[in-house]
Amino acid sequence: MHHKNIKLLVLKQLKKQYPNWNRLGKKIKKEIARKVLAEVTAEYDFKSDITASPSELLGIKQQVTATGIIPLDEMSRFIEMINKNSIIKFSSYKRSPLYLKDEELQYIDELIDDRIINRLLSYDGYSPAMRDLFPANLFRAELLKAIKYPEISYHKFCTEEYLGMDRKQNRVFCGLSLSRKEMIDHTQLSKFRTSLTFAQQVNLLVYILHHFNRSELLGDNVLHGIDSTELASDYCKLPLATLDIKGKKIRIYNDIDCDCGKRRNKRDKSVYVIGYRLHTLTAIDAKTGHSFPLVSVLAPANHHDSHFLPFLVNLARAMGIDLQLITADEAYHDKDGSLFHETGVTVTTSPLSTVSLPQYTHKETGAVFCNESCSIPMQHLGVTEQVHEYKCSVNAGECPFSPSCRNTVLSRLTVDYFSVSPIMLMGYMTLMIFEKTVKNRLIS
Repeated sequence: MHHKNIKLLVLKQLKKQYPNWNRLGKKIKKEIARKVLAEVTAEYDFKSDITASPSELLGIKQQVTATGIIPLDEMSRFIEMINKNSIIKFSSYKRSPLYLKDEELQYIDELIDDRIINRLLSYDGYSPAMRDLFPANLFRAELLKAIKYPEISYHKFCTEEYLGMDRKQNRVFCGLSLSRKEMIDHTQLSKFRTSLTFAQQVNLLVYILHHFNRSELLGDNVLHGIDSTELASDYCKLPLATLDIKGKKIRIYNDIDCDCGKRRNKRDKSVYVIGYRLHTLTAIDAKTGHSFPLVSVLAPANHHDSHFLPFLVNLARAMGIDLQLITADEAYHDKDGSLFHETGVTVTTSPLSTVSLPQYTHKETGAVFCNESCSIPMQHLGVTEQVHEYKCSVNAGECPFSPSCRNTVLSRLTVDYFSVSPIMLMGYMTLMIFEKTVKNRLIS
């Protein structure tokens, strides 16, 4: 872990001493990166204990706070309170049907309540008096650019060409006046984005999830899945500085937060990817197989997937998402059962191809039998310290093997094949289909 700690110290020093890092030339960046990396390594004490938290070492410190996050049930009460306290729902968007011809913008406009957005995105000391632009206006402008104009710069977006008086649909969606020539400056949007805390961004997501739950797109039988996908950084082909520490490489790139990691097996891609990995929790309708992404954590690509399972689970629980069963690939395995004991969340994964099948276990369903001739699956009673207990599920005299049957089986089944909850409880093939569904959703 020392190589990760050194990388963390280098990044802290670069961000503190060079706040305008993105504006520097490549040659200057390379000189600075090599100098700082050499200085940190020369002064580093490999015998000292690492005091940095796991979230800092993984580069996700800003994405793990639970302070200020509004859970789903509390968000419902908050929205109900806002609606009850308003005797008349004043809205400047009654003109929307006249000018919003785009169906996507119409849907989003009806979904967003500016009163709630203003409260969720307000800062300490915020006062709506004597304001021309509110947080909801800036938020709508950000949505408009992301949905309709992702290819252009913010500087160009905030011009007459896109927000001028003749662009009535865009102005109405953003809440700008059709009679006064007021504009949104690109610096205002920049300050708005940088001022948003992680908790405010999550609360926006909780607000959307509130509407999603009310849409009844998910049925009553819901489980969850976790997987990751690579996000390559196009302008980080080669590192600015590298250093080998006991077989572990430290790399500093033009984008100082990204890193190099192994890519999933893809025919038309290289073995490695330089950039980030997006770890996403999805909700799966067990009846239809449809999956919906709920929340994600973005991390440098060099970290293994196994580190991010507890962070995603804790973030989802802080949002009020009810987690009981998660299906994932073997990288996210709860090997020691600690996540189950701490949160009550069961993680099921497909067995590794290199792991041999436990004795008297059906390879397709995961059912456990008394012996090789028995055709009646035994009943799973529970698990303690990775030991699964099974009991015969038939009455006396109904089974020809009852005189010699052990009746109860204690199986120390490795987590490489069975997790805390045996795959038989849902069906092996069903879980594998759900796992592939999650993968396909993230890839697409």
